Amino acid sequence: MTLTDDDGTEVTIDAEPRAIVSLTPAATETLFAIGAGDRVVAKVEDVTPYPPAADDLPVVATYQGVEVEKIVDLDADLVIAGGSNFTPPAAVEQLRRLGVPVVVVYADSTEGALHDIELIGDAAGNGDAARDLTASMRAAFDQIGAATANLPKPRVFYEIDASSKIYTPAEGSVYAEMLGLAGTRPLLTDASYEISLEEIVAFDPEIILLGSPYTTPEQVPDRPGWAGITAVKDGAIVKVNDTIVTRPGPRLVDGLRELVRAVHPDLDLPDASPAASGLAAATMRG
Repeated sequence: MTLTDDDGTEVTIDAEPRAIVSLTPAATETLFAIGAGDRVVAKVEDVTPYPPAADDLPVVATYQGVEVEKIVDLDADLVIAGGSNFTPPAAVEQLRRLGVPVVVVYADSTEGALHDIELIGDAAGNGDAARDLTASMRAAFDQIGAATANLPKPRVFYEIDASSKIYTPAEGSVYAEMLGLAGTRPLLTDASYEISLEEIVAFDPEIILLGSPYTTPEQVPDRPGWAGITAVKDGAIVKVNDTIVTRPGPRLVDGLRELVRAVHPDLDLPDASPAASGLAAATMRG
């Protein structure tokens, strides 16, 4: 099989892979969700690991680099790497020179995430299972989008982090798309993801969503300059799981549901489809 990855590189895979290495957390989740978890032999470090079935896999990559020799020693016959420099390009090229097929994925939208699930499925030899998964995810996205389409869209500030500077979603990011699907009018910024307190105050969000695991809703009102913001005055500050909101893998629908519940708590969301429920169980089993 010859595939074209997200970098535009044609990758030839001679036979169904038996030793797969995942160099992105989303790829790890995807491989287990489509039934290829028993062939994953190593993974990238994940600060919010999932699924539990992958916990004991050896780590061959961190944010500092990739241990190419370990991957080769594992007789890897497929590596799923991250684009946009998530996996260092030099490591990708080194693996390819050593004869290891490397498929690079990089999704910056929900449709891109679905495409990459199918690409990973094809590369692993589990294309049918991958397409069953993306079909259930598309149906869920459509259902949730229809449920929020005609609702009032509150002004929302999504805080990614504020440990030094303040960061919020950029225009055109998967964050922005997810917030739109959830029925909000989000405060967005440029590709730097930075935003000033003055811009936040001028926007006057009605709801603040906290994506950082290090910040609690109780801390926000005590920040200098935040007391006059409508969301702070109303106590409309909600913590959300940033990982499932933005990780371009099988739980992206769960992230959308979490956003909707945070913003529209009274909305009766449609139940997950039987296919999606079955997938969640399969993911937990590995």
